[in-house]
Amino acid sequence: MKIPRNLMALLYLMKSMADSGAYVSLLEYNDIEGMILFSEFLIKVERIEPVMVLRVDKDKGYIDLRKRRVSEEDIQACEERYNKSKLVHSIMRHDLYIHVGWPLYKKYAHAFEAFKVIVNDPDSVLDAFTREVKEIGPDGGEVTKVVPALSEEVKDALVKNIRRRMTPQPLKIRADIELKCFQYDGVLHIKEAMSKAEDAGNKECPVKMKLIAAPSYVLNTQTLDKEQGIASEVCKKEIEQYKGKLIIKMASRAVSEREDKLLAEQMAKVGQENEEVSGDEDSEEEEDSGMGEIDLENAGPGITE
Repeated sequence: MKIPRNLMALLYLMKSMADSGAYVSLLEYNDIEGMILFSEFLIKVERIEPVMVLRVDKDKGYIDLRKRRVSEEDIQACEERYNKSKLVHSIMRHDLYIHVGWPLYKKYAHAFEAFKVIVNDPDSVLDAFTREVKEIGPDGGEVTKVVPALSEEVKDALVKNIRRRMTPQPLKIRADIELKCFQYDGVLHIKEAMSKAEDAGNKECPVKMKLIAAPSYVLNTQTLDKEQGIASEVCKKEIEQYKGKLIIKMASRAVSEREDKLLAEQMAKVGQENEEVSGDEDSEEEEDSGMGEIDLENAGPGITE
């Protein structure tokens, strides 16, 4: 059984909880089990998170994991490796792994890197792999023959699938900003600035601006260019006309699925909190209206001016 090495960052999925910690599945190692202590952090069931391998006991099969030791660089490298492996696994099947997949991992840093070469020159990669087959010879004895690892039919289907899956996908680019305007009609001026920012996008790079919780906003776009930024100058120029201010909290950058999910959870939490506050205000209004109106002119002696 293949096991991770010490001080290696991995993605895990939390499966169950015990008295002292949580048992998790290591997604890149055939879902083998590891443990994280509750003292490490708040654990959420069925959520994929990065973790660091602290110790591995090969004899007992124990894998001790830690969350706090994972750096941002580790997280990015871990997510990139996992996404590559997920793409490779979506193309490969068991028999292909035996004859092609594992040999590619040995020859290249990752099978994903080999796939990039296969897109333009499949023969230079795939023709190098062979397999042995047993046949009955003319004299009735068993003979071993070396044949290509893939038949032409399987090879063509594999190359076609790799080319389709390796087509570049748009990256999600995000910038985090604060937008403030304390002038009269400040809310309207902020909306105008948001509209200007979105109008600055185009079909190839559409821009959307969303409110998290005032004064925090995010600017989003999707593009094939990893270096593509989001121009916030248009929004800044518009709001400054009305003595408002735009502050860039985090510059435009490519974000992962994990960061996208965290933002969605944050926005959902804020939305839920706003609904709860709104519900409290409605209850107060109902209590006030329940007192009714008092007719001071016809009131009894208990009511005085």
